[in-house]
Amino acid sequence: MLIFYLLGVALAVFLVSSTIILLLIGPTLLLHPRRRRADYYRNLGLPITPAELQLPYEELNIIVGGDLKLNSWLIKAANPKGTVIYLHGVGDCKIDGLRFANLMHSHDYNVFLYDARRHGISDGSYCTYGYYEKEDVRTIIDYLLSRNDIHPGKIGLFGTSMGAAVALQAASNDTRIAAVIAENSFATLRTIFDDYQKRMIKLPFHYLRNIVIKRSEIKANFKARDVSPLHAVAIIHVPLLFIYGKQDHLIDYHYSLQLYEYANQPKDIFPIELARHNDTWKIAGTEYEQKILNFFERNLA
Repeated sequence: MLIFYLLGVALAVFLVSSTIILLLIGPTLLLHPRRRRADYYRNLGLPITPAELQLPYEELNIIVGGDLKLNSWLIKAANPKGTVIYLHGVGDCKIDGLRFANLMHSHDYNVFLYDARRHGISDGSYCTYGYYEKEDVRTIIDYLLSRNDIHPGKIGLFGTSMGAAVALQAASNDTRIAAVIAENSFATLRTIFDDYQKRMIKLPFHYLRNIVIKRSEIKANFKARDVSPLHAVAIIHVPLLFIYGKQDHLIDYHYSLQLYEYANQPKDIFPIELARHNDTWKIAGTEYEQKILNFFERNLA
């Protein structure tokens, strides 16, 4: 009996200490992702500005949420077929989209890239995974349409990881968005945080998730249950393309299957057998490029 008593005490101590730790660091992990900036890409030997790819561009600061500046690049085509807004993943920045911008510009699309709030060199204290970020997309579209020299045409979104989740939420909220590509998206903030907790903190208990999310909601003034690409796809009626890596080690690819199942027509899905989270283009190569180009050609041009 003593051993069971000691085990019970140990478990109680573990739960209490784990709860205290999560109360302290959990909201920070959720709301304050790392900021990947130019030095990361420079150390990899990759270009860090559109100029290094001979792309004509303007650097802009778009004001959102009253006073937050989102550092942005606008790359204009001479005779644009349409405009594509690139949305990067959590912790990343607009530099990640330069290869995509080069591809799209070479096929006569305007491309807009920006550092999301609390990412890159943009302003912002918190990342809310789409709760406020979807409104930032609306403000960017307002800006593009306000310019007499851009000729945006139809507007599409390309988002990867968190950016995919934001893109889907934005499309459910703005009828000016004509098409969306969502690569390796999560389904809801609560489920992806469960996955993160199990992987990084090794704790499966949902009550700890609920504590962290509740404190995060209070700090950042948002509602986690409203961060739901799964809900968004059910009310979107524009073409959607879901791309996912079947070996994704960060976001379970079954979320893409779930999103596809709940989405309305027209929709398409592109599984990449050997891809993980950040190497879909590398693995699929020209097939990946053609899938993207054909999708936007059909739905924007």
